[in-house]
Amino acid sequence: MKKTFNDTSSNAIFTWLPGPMQDRLAAAILKGSYKEGGAFSDHQQDLETYFSAMRREDVNRPVIFVGAGTCGLGAGAGYTLEAVKKYLTGKNIEADVREVGCVGLCSSEPIVDVQLPGKARLCFQEVTSDKVDSLLDATLSGTVPQENVLGQYRQEGVAIWENVPYLDQHPFFALQTRWVLQNCGVIDPGSIDEYLAKGGYCGLIKTIHTKTRPEVCDEVEESGLRGRGGGGFPAGKKWKFALNSEGDKKYMICNADEGDPGAFMDRAVIEGDPHRLLEGLAIAAYAIGASKAYIYIRAEYPLAIERLKKAISQAKEYGFSGENILDSGFNLDVIIKQGAGAFVCGEETALIHSIEGKRGMPRPRPPFPANSGLFGKPTIINNVETLANVPAIVLNGASWFNALGTENSKGTKVFALSGKVNRTGLVEVAMGTSVRTIVFDVGGGVPDNRSFKAVQIGGPSGGCIPSQHLDIEIDYESLKTVGAIMGSGGLVVMDDKNCMVDVAKFFMDFIQRESCGKCIPCREGTRRMLEILNGITRARRNEKEYDTLERFQGIIQLNQLAKVIKDTSLCGLGQTAPNPVISTLQWFKDEYEEHIYERKCAAGVCTELLTYSIDSEKCIGCTACMRKCPAEAIMGKPKAPHYIVPDKCIGCGACLETCKFDAVRAS
Repeated sequence: MKKTFNDTSSNAIFTWLPGPMQDRLAAAILKGSYKEGGAFSDHQQDLETYFSAMRREDVNRPVIFVGAGTCGLGAGAGYTLEAVKKYLTGKNIEADVREVGCVGLCSSEPIVDVQLPGKARLCFQEVTSDKVDSLLDATLSGTVPQENVLGQYRQEGVAIWENVPYLDQHPFFALQTRWVLQNCGVIDPGSIDEYLAKGGYCGLIKTIHTKTRPEVCDEVEESGLRGRGGGGFPAGKKWKFALNSEGDKKYMICNADEGDPGAFMDRAVIEGDPHRLLEGLAIAAYAIGASKAYIYIRAEYPLAIERLKKAISQAKEYGFSGENILDSGFNLDVIIKQGAGAFVCGEETALIHSIEGKRGMPRPRPPFPANSGLFGKPTIINNVETLANVPAIVLNGASWFNALGTENSKGTKVFALSGKVNRTGLVEVAMGTSVRTIVFDVGGGVPDNRSFKAVQIGGPSGGCIPSQHLDIEIDYESLKTVGAIMGSGGLVVMDDKNCMVDVAKFFMDFIQRESCGKCIPCREGTRRMLEILNGITRARRNEKEYDTLERFQGIIQLNQLAKVIKDTSLCGLGQTAPNPVISTLQWFKDEYEEHIYERKCAAGVCTELLTYSIDSEKCIGCTACMRKCPAEAIMGKPKAPHYIVPDKCIGCGACLETCKFDAVRAS
């Protein structure tokens, strides 16, 4: 095939296109500047210039980028954006303002980048609206405010800033391998041209013009890409099941439901780089022979949905979706299906039922969706991160991808790092990276000099990794050895102020409420496990008649109950429901014993088990706690030290919240 540009050119997107399609795509990109009837070769330089501008290699006037993902907006980026526009208007400065997604460092939002003509792009953290004027006054005059600077981007052909480190040297980014997150926070997610300028859709074009469907499946299987949604099943192998299944119609589904507490990877990828998902989705649909694709996304992600809709419209306009994609004979209709936020719809068959307009409930397997899925037709379901890996694999080859990672887990994994850690956000690291590296080197460790206790990985279906296993490598097999799973990638850090019994109770409460109720082991078993955990954290004063006996009976049954639920539940969500309890029991048995036998919570989290007292040396007798106490358990005269009557105290903690002199103690 004739190559108009070499593969490393900024215009590699045209390498695999037939001549007529080159003209049409170039016309769509250049729009008004493309001469009607002109040959593609007449516009090569125009495209080079345009793509260079879209890559922001250099700019002819200042460009200000505001991180406007959900996390940024939650931190006040919307006000920052308005302040930037107001500043430019007030100063009569000609500059471009671009909204980008989250660069990953959520704890430093709002993040603002500034690029001046001839200079490298600068990144600043915690730029609230009140800091905009001083920041822009300094940077537009050529000065870098050191107190807010995160770093500068590496760019060729422009001058670097003196005494400003590169952004990729920042501790949060230095150890990351950003493949899926490559464009997040860098490009405008609302611009298909910026995605094209970064090599976007090259993988799709190469696929449909140079590869057969089996060849695409073979390459993805050879790459070692495994599903990033939980089970870790080989993606290419899964695709082959659907490719080889008989059916007059086949479907491709992207699961963007993301229901795990503490997980926000898929949302951030869609908000920051929606075209990467659409490209991966199109390649996957081509590989299995699907002509219709669904993106199942929860309605609680309005910004992601808005950006997806715009990206789908742009892709159709440019010929990357719809009828006869790029003159290849391949058709693909992409539909957004909004879910109602049911956790169970993360399970494949429940998700399929929801798309069909039925109640989201799992069904027995087999038949598997690859043979009989949506509307009874062969269907493949992958999550956002899995599909976002696909374009680079088909573009760079299987060996490029499987050169990184461990023996059985290839490539990178994106984690949502949250909880008791200094630097929260999205972290993408090579498979095989240790938990210690993620938490302490990338995340900056536990704040306030507190001790690390555990990290919850894999959401409600996952488990806790204690401090003695901090050096375990992240991959699908090794995590199972400590009772955890990769899951979708939520990673919640806990310190010595977290109670592990309370953690188990939180996740069990979540699972019990989210159970679809179809099968008895999950519906009734999780409810009973939650009752047992509530009993463990209950004070003796709140027990009646046989409550104490039933409490101990429940504790004795806990392990057996967990095993029954795992063995007999219908779907994967029910089968993994007991994991938070099993995991915390395995590694934090001493905390359970403390709660059970001593009725104490050393972390001070289980409020019913706390005992309240008043320090007579600090109490000034203001009577505030006495007036707030609903049980009239506090005694004392005005302006004299007060005391609590233990037998009357109900442990509500109102006195602790009311006291302004730190005189009330809880232990």
